[in-house]
Amino acid sequence: MRKTMVTLLGMMMLAALLLAACSNGGSAGGDAGGGAEPVGAGSGGANGSDAANGEGSDAGPAEKITISIYYPTPDREDDRKLEDDKIRRFTEQYPNVEVVKSDWQYSPNEIGIKMAANEAPTLFNTYATEGKFLAERGWAADITALFDDYAYKEQMNPILQEQFILDGKVYGIAQRGYVTGTVVNTKMLRERGAEVPPLDWTWDDLLTTAPAVADPGAGISGIAPMGKANDAGWNWTNFLFEAGGEIQAIEGGKVVAKFNSEAGAKALDFYKRLRWEANAIPQDWALDWGDAVGSFAQGRTAMVIAGPDGPVDQGLNQGGMSPDDIAVYPMPAMEAGGAHTGVLGGDYLVVNPNASPEEQEMAFRYATFDYFSDNFLTSLEANIQARKDDGKYFIPPVIEYFDMESAFGQKVKAVYDKFDNVYQYDPASIALMDGKPEAQFNTQDYYATMTNVIQEVFANENVDVQAQLDAAAQLVQTEFLDPIEVK
Repeated sequence: MRKTMVTLLGMMMLAALLLAACSNGGSAGGDAGGGAEPVGAGSGGANGSDAANGEGSDAGPAEKITISIYYPTPDREDDRKLEDDKIRRFTEQYPNVEVVKSDWQYSPNEIGIKMAANEAPTLFNTYATEGKFLAERGWAADITALFDDYAYKEQMNPILQEQFILDGKVYGIAQRGYVTGTVVNTKMLRERGAEVPPLDWTWDDLLTTAPAVADPGAGISGIAPMGKANDAGWNWTNFLFEAGGEIQAIEGGKVVAKFNSEAGAKALDFYKRLRWEANAIPQDWALDWGDAVGSFAQGRTAMVIAGPDGPVDQGLNQGGMSPDDIAVYPMPAMEAGGAHTGVLGGDYLVVNPNASPEEQEMAFRYATFDYFSDNFLTSLEANIQARKDDGKYFIPPVIEYFDMESAFGQKVKAVYDKFDNVYQYDPASIALMDGKPEAQFNTQDYYATMTNVIQEVFANENVDVQAQLDAAAQLVQTEFLDPIEVK
């Protein structure tokens, strides 16, 4: 997970992105913003053979083996249908492999228990912050040999895949990614007489627009920043980045907390102004990802900060909105001419290191079974058509595991161009987005600590933001960062 700024200018990949069963459902660092709800992925087999795409004669292991795989949550019925179809096709190709569905959803607070009890799935989902955490604790298999033999490794999107390549070793398989943005209900703004801001907007624009649409007495907010779980710390980090701040730095072989900087104070003071000066956030501000995005879909807030595909999906397919009602904005720049920096996150699949070599190989083959394959294009087209028949929209991910300018990317685009129910992101908005990876060390601990600070800011009008930041940085430093030695 690099800390280098990744500029996404020119990535007009949003006009053609692939299916993803990941919502950013709801945990920080994955849409937590980002949630970590990956798709059943796919491509050639571990060695890139045609057999993994349903061609050839490779029948997999000679003896019966069983692998357990990440399975979408019950509320994601369409995604479960896709996964069931993938399991059917995979087991037809590999008849000696039994695929067991696991309902466990990755949690950094549970993974250690699952590993110790040998209850973690053979293939499980996680999010961008977790690569180093899992690798250092031995909870992610080193799949370098499998990845090096993979025929399509050079076509994997480096913006995503490199976040799970640590010290030259591969610990995860990229599925999809996002740059955090602000999703806006423009119809709601117009109906309430609020001016729709330009895409190249600023913090001042947000401070003008949000209170103009808010109606606290009616339970309507201008914007719903997340205020609980690790999601609150993740949401706020976008403003830290926009102010030019860093979460941490490596100095003299030690990891040093840096978020209690002048930039951090500016970002936290902005939150204070949103709450107390503008009165633009929900009166009940203790919202996690699901609460905030649900509030947007229900028309109870005009704006929400997240990986854009999640709120767009819920707004269109659950909230009954029209594509004309929704605009995907980059994060607002701190000031005119500034960068629109959003947290760069993503969803990944990780192979269980406790599995046998045969199980690990078949888990890798399952993860990549549909990647770069005509089978997936067929499944994708059928899924989009089924959604159209049900009156639903298909929402592509913001960043895919592949390069959209590649031959495969053009095939995906051709599928999308056949349908009028595929949501199209505005290339002008994407051109403004800057993506910055999350912290390399103890990201979730940092998010949790900052959530406590944000709750104090939202609860206490007279809070000293610098004192809160200093105390939080000291806690993160002593509890989590001091024990780390960087080699």
